[in-house]
Amino acid sequence: MEGTIFSIIPALLMLVLVLLTRKVLISLGAGIIVGALFIHDFNLFGMVKEIWFIFNEIFVSEGSLNIGNILLLSFLLLLGIMTAFLQASGGSRAFGDWMIQRVKTRKGAQLMSAVLGLIIFIDDYFNSLAVGQIARPLTDRHRVSRAKLAYFIDSTSAPVTVISPISSWGAYIIGILGGLFAANGITDIAPLEAFIKMIPFNLYALGAVLLVFVVAYFKMDIGPMRTHEQRAIKTGQLYDPNQDNIPGDLGDTFKPHENGRVFHLLTPIGVLIIATVLMMVITGINNTEGTVNILTIFANTDVNLSLFTGGLIAVLTNLLFHLQQSKPKANTMKIIIEGIKTMLPAIYILLLAWMIGSIIGTLETGEYLAGVVESASISPSLLPFLFFIIAGIMALATGTSWGTFGIMLPIAAEVTSISNMDLLLPTLAAVLAGSVFGDHCTPISDTTILSSTGAGANHIDHVLTQLPYAIIVAVAASVGYLLIGTLNQVVLPLIITFAVIIGICLLLQFLVKTKLSDE
Repeated sequence: MEGTIFSIIPALLMLVLVLLTRKVLISLGAGIIVGALFIHDFNLFGMVKEIWFIFNEIFVSEGSLNIGNILLLSFLLLLGIMTAFLQASGGSRAFGDWMIQRVKTRKGAQLMSAVLGLIIFIDDYFNSLAVGQIARPLTDRHRVSRAKLAYFIDSTSAPVTVISPISSWGAYIIGILGGLFAANGITDIAPLEAFIKMIPFNLYALGAVLLVFVVAYFKMDIGPMRTHEQRAIKTGQLYDPNQDNIPGDLGDTFKPHENGRVFHLLTPIGVLIIATVLMMVITGINNTEGTVNILTIFANTDVNLSLFTGGLIAVLTNLLFHLQQSKPKANTMKIIIEGIKTMLPAIYILLLAWMIGSIIGTLETGEYLAGVVESASISPSLLPFLFFIIAGIMALATGTSWGTFGIMLPIAAEVTSISNMDLLLPTLAAVLAGSVFGDHCTPISDTTILSSTGAGANHIDHVLTQLPYAIIVAVAASVGYLLIGTLNQVVLPLIITFAVIIGICLLLQFLVKTKLSDE
């Protein structure tokens, strides 16, 4: 089964079940079981052994603890505890009251969320969770649905970090480019210079950011998002009341402290941001051999350790505030326990997503798709478009944009260096763009999971509501990449990409208004 067309069946089955049942845990579990059966030629004992092995490997790898995964899971638990303290202290309510006096419209609340997504560009995980913590009290007060907030978070986190050289993504990509250029004898351009020149060719990332602001400013609620927004506005229900796996949602578990202040929310979040960034710099310096500069720091930083350290210090800050508050106040242990419980749905999904990612890796699904591209005889002018589409499919199937970068960037460099060197940077940028697109569409992406977690949204609701917007940008980007391959320049294709996005939005708005008037 490995490396053949059959290797895509578990991923395809999982995606179909998610769409049909909206039960992400069951769908992921089915994909894992079928994939394990494929690996062991339908031997049941081998299947059970494989599932136990990949689950155990999440925590113990090659005889030692998998510290990175444990730290990330611990950070999620700390985030749940922090959220509980923010609510119990009255900080979330006070911040909502404070911001409601300054941001007086739903449009303003949405635009603020989008701007925060642009500002926090150091890392996509950090972006997803920090923006949710800051924006949620305000968007909740203005009855912005949690699905809408999750869309703003997800469609600014990866698209911004993938075009920022000073980010964990940027450093990783620049490192890959250095190896690719050396392997293919490319000496006339440095990796950092190439990365910067690739930014305007990353049509999906730029288009996704543009669409976020179009959606926020012009109330572009289409598809399932419209249902969520109308329910939020009319009833105050910020998510589907029939869904019970909402990460980070505490309901009425705690009565906010009567003397809660804005600093009870902003100080712990500020501590989280400062401590995390400082630890990223410290670990980056400690892990760098040779020349130390801002790029080598972010290339070698330990993101998970930094997140855990920042989260722990932030929780301790919350605890200190809580202890100083007067009675009556919520019980400390109850706050901690309830905070942990709110993060368990996200952790369950993340664990299963990692497991099916391992299954897909063993089945060599990515290698199969890459081989299809490499063996195809295609016109050089179609390379940016085709690599965008294939990278999108691969990221959708495997749930990892970074894994797609690692597989597809070397193939794109090899193919373009042989066929048309002028299309090298556009094609490499198309791989990055397609990877982010696929990442936005798949329910097994860790950034998608963490975006719904940060927003306090149901995971599948987030995937389904974001999908139409991702497709709009992908269609526009596809047009742009076809033009880039033909014209071999970026300005006009970029303008046309933006024009197509706006044109589709205007058309959809017209169709919605026409339908409403007919009703």
